[in-house]
Amino acid sequence: MEFETSEPPSPPSHPMETDTLDPPPSQDPPRIHRLDESVVNRIAAGEVIQRPVSAVKELIENSLDAGSSSINVSVKDGGLKFIQVSDDGHGIRYDDLPILCERHTTSKLSAFEDLQSIKSMGFRGEALASMTYVAHVTVTTITSGQLHGYRVSYRDGVMEHEPRACAAVKGTQIVIENLFYNMIARRTSLQSSADDYPKIIDLLSRFAIHHKNVSFSCKKHGASKADVHSVAVSSRLDAIRSVYGASVARSLIEIEASDANSSSSVFEMNGYISDFNYSAKKTTMILFINERLVECTALKRAIEIVYAATLPKASKPFVYMSIILPPEHVDVNVHPTKREVSLLNQEVIVEKIQSTIESKLRNFNDSSTYQEHVAVDSSPSSKVAANKASPINTSTPGSQKVYAYKMVRTDLQDPSGRLHAYMQVKPSRQLEKNCGLNSLRSSIRQRRNPKETADLTSVQELINEFEHGCHSGLLDIVRNCTYVGMADDVFALLQHNTNLYLANVVNLSKELMYQLVLQRFGYFNAIQLSDPAPLQELIMLALREEDPDSEGTESDDLKEKIADMNMKLLTEKAEMLDEYFGIHVDPQGNLSRLPVILDQHTPDMDRVPEFVLCLGNDVAWNDEKICFQTIAAALGNFYAMHPPLLPNPSGDNSDFYKRGVEVDDELISEAENAWAQREWSIQHVLFPSMRLFFKPPTSMAANGTFVQVASLEKLYRVFERC
Repeated sequence: MEFETSEPPSPPSHPMETDTLDPPPSQDPPRIHRLDESVVNRIAAGEVIQRPVSAVKELIENSLDAGSSSINVSVKDGGLKFIQVSDDGHGIRYDDLPILCERHTTSKLSAFEDLQSIKSMGFRGEALASMTYVAHVTVTTITSGQLHGYRVSYRDGVMEHEPRACAAVKGTQIVIENLFYNMIARRTSLQSSADDYPKIIDLLSRFAIHHKNVSFSCKKHGASKADVHSVAVSSRLDAIRSVYGASVARSLIEIEASDANSSSSVFEMNGYISDFNYSAKKTTMILFINERLVECTALKRAIEIVYAATLPKASKPFVYMSIILPPEHVDVNVHPTKREVSLLNQEVIVEKIQSTIESKLRNFNDSSTYQEHVAVDSSPSSKVAANKASPINTSTPGSQKVYAYKMVRTDLQDPSGRLHAYMQVKPSRQLEKNCGLNSLRSSIRQRRNPKETADLTSVQELINEFEHGCHSGLLDIVRNCTYVGMADDVFALLQHNTNLYLANVVNLSKELMYQLVLQRFGYFNAIQLSDPAPLQELIMLALREEDPDSEGTESDDLKEKIADMNMKLLTEKAEMLDEYFGIHVDPQGNLSRLPVILDQHTPDMDRVPEFVLCLGNDVAWNDEKICFQTIAAALGNFYAMHPPLLPNPSGDNSDFYKRGVEVDDELISEAENAWAQREWSIQHVLFPSMRLFFKPPTSMAANGTFVQVASLEKLYRVFERC
């Protein structure tokens, strides 16, 4: 065989093809080099001083560390143009001025071990230095015994000139000008965002109510009147009243908690929490730990769960809390701006504080009187705070006139607004005994974030489906509705704004349980069955209920084969069911544990056979995503708040409970308890949980789950014609 030789083909002329065929040029790895000190300092400054309010916080903490009894703040252009903080503290020594604004120079500690017992708010020696790298800083100070003070300007951590003698009043005055002048992107973003001045007002207000022996003031530069002005008072409640207004102070309950058990936690807590008469659009959480203004997401969340579970319309509380722990139990060096701290045994402390708040609210509930609700904006920077002593008004301050056809009842705590007020129903003693706040303890103590799920793509896809498919209008109804009562066995009456809705409780609870199963995938507490239930017997019960008319040996044999097959299947899948869903099946084929999907809610155990049969027949085990979806749907249906199997004795079902001519009082009592417990769970467990976690799917807008039955505006027009 002959081969024809030819010249190699010419390279393609297209540049993209050339790039593809040519081997990439070899490149040496980039060199590692040491950053210039000015670059390092500017990067660090951007972390410590994130916005104007960060600078104000650092300066106020320095003033408090200096033993000041009066602190005055003046701000221009939200703090970007000008910030001035003046105090009457002990001042700064003349000899210390040259190193005052160098990084890591401080009078608060000298060794790392000092952090374990630190009591001052500052300790790193970074704040003033950071300010000089992103702004122009001028310090004026005088110490006790001096005839005059000194003024000096700083730039990039060093003095621009020698300290100059000047007239000064006791203490220190620090002026920050042109903040972020050399960080164009940061300055531009802050100028285009909302003014930082309300944040500074809020910061001063928080310090003012905690440091009640210090007077604070804050005003805009050039203004004659201060927006925050507090004087030293003897009572914490007086401090809150002077800053947040009399309406907030009237709605507060004093609270205290402590623990001296060194094996678990050692702390002392005192503060104030809002009662049932307080209503606001957002939570106000003022937390000081060892005199530091900090944030604690776990504690805030725990408190919000208490209020959400008990006071749906007052679920955004006002909380002031001061916690004192041994210094060695607090790690203060965990955040660049010292906004957060780490506590030893934090979970135990949070749980004990939560339990104390729960108990306090329960006791207050037993002897409370309710006022007419007024919408309260607890922010001192709002216009509402300016009207501190105004009498209770039926409209929100600053709002327009509310017309008669838009006036609706919004007080959840007023029993006259509920259907129960018009019904003569004798409550069960057992139910009354269990309806206190104690029965919500496990629900309120829920620790885990429901958004933490197993790291499985299929589960996340299912979660994304119902989150992205959420109906915004129905979500607003769920989050802001008022529960009125049960209209019948399935539908509850809800009020939202001026509209009245019927809501299908079974559909709502079924979908909520489905979503919670996926959100808490792999993280379930357990319901332990007192006696393990054989799966085969449960499935046989379900099959007989499905086909009660079929009798005979052949039919029973078929059912037994189906039951045996499903029992073996579920036993094979036991490990997965237990790990992911908290459904425990032992090697002998007995069901011994079920998951806790919604705390303080136990499913109807009469529906266990139906649930087990559903797991065996309806789950597609071969496809991971469909498998998890169908198991979650089966659990959702099982845990849904279906009507009890016993007919409602308050309806037209009296014949069901008759034995000849006599009435079965014991069975009637059991049925009354079951129906009353269901309605109580719907009001106090289901709807509070829906407000927190539920994402109503778009399908519910058209499938009859929500039905609008009345509109106040339309009714008003009808009655106007009559």
